[in-house]
Amino acid sequence: MSAILFEVRNHVAVITLNRPEKLNSFNREMALSLQKALDDCNSKEVRAVYITGAGKGFCAGQDLAEVVADDAPGFDQILSEHYNPIVIRLRNLARPVVAAVNGVAAGAGANLALCCDIVVASESASFIQAFSKIGLVPDTAGTYFLPRLVGMQKAAAVMMLGDKVPAAEAERMGMIYKVYNDQEFASASFKLAETLAQMPTKALAFIKHMLTESAEHTLEQQLEMEDEYQQKAAGTKDYSEGVLAFMEKRAPKFTGE
Repeated sequence: MSAILFEVRNHVAVITLNRPEKLNSFNREMALSLQKALDDCNSKEVRAVYITGAGKGFCAGQDLAEVVADDAPGFDQILSEHYNPIVIRLRNLARPVVAAVNGVAAGAGANLALCCDIVVASESASFIQAFSKIGLVPDTAGTYFLPRLVGMQKAAAVMMLGDKVPAAEAERMGMIYKVYNDQEFASASFKLAETLAQMPTKALAFIKHMLTESAEHTLEQQLEMEDEYQQKAAGTKDYSEGVLAFMEKRAPKFTGE
């Protein structure tokens, strides 16, 4: 059974973490397969990405059975070859990425979700920065993204205490975008990805890049970036279609070009 399932539906690349018997916890096979799946998302056919988990969980983080095995990789190898390349691929991918958190997201699984552009969750889902419970520190870019999402105080408390954060609380504190009830979660979260896939793909990629860069920019640098990328956006076919559709009072038909 493949540790990652990959298919494209209506221009949405659907990536499913597929170790349900282990709550989709990461081993080397799954980490490398996820990297390959993210590389495949650079196809012109793909205009949005949807990541979710099989079964009852989203991702329980690192499979500790792999860490304590006789031939176990060290944490330097796990981070440099497994998680860090995933983070870089997610942030460099010129497509919007939706994390559809269908159950528990713990440790690296929680931070994998937070690396994505838009995070939605089922009402029964939860987020746990489980690292401190076993004497470790957060990885998978958690210390980068979480304080930027919820502020330093909240991030410190969530990471140091390792408390479970229910989906509703995660939405309230700004950790995630939206919570759907369990019954509508699968259809509503995928509909969100489908909506993004029908929008101006290049403009969305520009927005993603600009938001990432803004974390390190001065106001003046960000204004310069807005100038640069507005000109790039104005040169796309989708901009021309958007303006024409507005003038003709009809829905635009974007192609991602």
